[in-house]
Amino acid sequence: MSQTPRVGPPVLDAYIPERGDGSYVVTHYDLDLDYKVSSNRLSGRATLAVTALRDIDSLTVDLVGLRVQKVSLDGRAARWAHRGSRVRVTLPSRLAAGAAARLAITYAGSPGPARSRWGEVGWEELSDGVLVASQPSGAATWFPCNDHPRHKATYRLTFECDSPYAVVATGALVSTRVRGSRTSRVFEQRHPTASYLVTVHVGQYTRFTLAESPVRQVVVLPAGLERPVRTDLSRQPRMLEVFEDLFGEYPHDDYTVVVTADDLEIPLEAQAMATFGPNWLLGRHREERLVAHELAHQWFGNSLTISSWSDIWLNEGFACYAEWLWSEAAGGPTADGNARTHWARLSRLPQDLVLADPGPDLMFDDRVYKRGALTLHALRIASGDDDFFAMLRTWVDQHRHGTVSTAAFVEHATGHLGADRVEGLLRAWLWSTPLPGLPGRPLR
Repeated sequence: MSQTPRVGPPVLDAYIPERGDGSYVVTHYDLDLDYKVSSNRLSGRATLAVTALRDIDSLTVDLVGLRVQKVSLDGRAARWAHRGSRVRVTLPSRLAAGAAARLAITYAGSPGPARSRWGEVGWEELSDGVLVASQPSGAATWFPCNDHPRHKATYRLTFECDSPYAVVATGALVSTRVRGSRTSRVFEQRHPTASYLVTVHVGQYTRFTLAESPVRQVVVLPAGLERPVRTDLSRQPRMLEVFEDLFGEYPHDDYTVVVTADDLEIPLEAQAMATFGPNWLLGRHREERLVAHELAHQWFGNSLTISSWSDIWLNEGFACYAEWLWSEAAGGPTADGNARTHWARLSRLPQDLVLADPGPDLMFDDRVYKRGALTLHALRIASGDDDFFAMLRTWVDQHRHGTVSTAAFVEHATGHLGADRVEGLLRAWLWSTPLPGLPGRPLR
């Protein structure tokens, strides 16, 4: 008599099948964490507000490199098994489809980054402190989660740490309490946020306010770096105003730029936050396009979050196009000039990339960024500025703090701009490998 094979959690994403469980969603995370910098020791209790999407007797959470100590569901002890990056929890009783419960997990250990085909991601020790950079699969290096961008939740994070260190985390700081040599801070994020966009920074930092409008913009950085950083971020408030005019209202309550003490390979986005190494802000305005890129992600990627990693061009192509739009608004090369320059460069590269499904190995390839931006520029030329930007602002407004997909964007664009004008264009740019030509009529 054959046995029924064991069924694992439904695969949420073909690009990262080792993360996420499609049988339930988390609507809120309550994280209570205690961290010791000198020993890189993290202990915590995570309470996940879960809702079953079907009848389930078990579920799986993602947790990498940390040790589970206790699991309960609504206060009742639950059995669990931790293998690799997956914690399989056997529920004390069946959870019916649509039913909600509170899953509590106590855990501890020495966190570190997770290895992936894109390098190390997640929790990273610096020379004196910590940063978290989780895209695309590193959130589980510091808290148990259902780790997929489609699963957005609100957060409350209590973080206790050695008092000399500043702590910056996702959400608004709502309380601070000092007890001896330790300081506990509570952060609340009220907007639904993907797990990879939740972050914490620990370091010997000071801060200043860059601007109070259109929203409050704060810079957190090591002492001694304020002059070059102020210079390179001096036009960010104007940049935010330009993007609000083009894309719609800024989607968060504020915006924080963290400058680490250590050099970083690339800048990084998080919810209502961007992180730069000091090597990117040297006071020469040479990397202003990256300031624009990370700011644009607050609309494209953070408020409008992709439902699948195959849709990554909706993050990176839009942020790249924002670089060109800012360049034009700031009196630099026009968006059309940038587009034609980058089209010429892409035309000399291999023509083996499908923008709407690049595959995991190519999802962060620079061609995704540039071809995504070129797709938007071709759409703009075909439809005209008024119709294009009206379509874009409606797209942003309708999906604010939600999830989006390539199919949804195509439906939105064809519905607003006319299938006869743009359907064929989008098909060629998104689904064919040869690089289409840009429409010949340059924009002024």
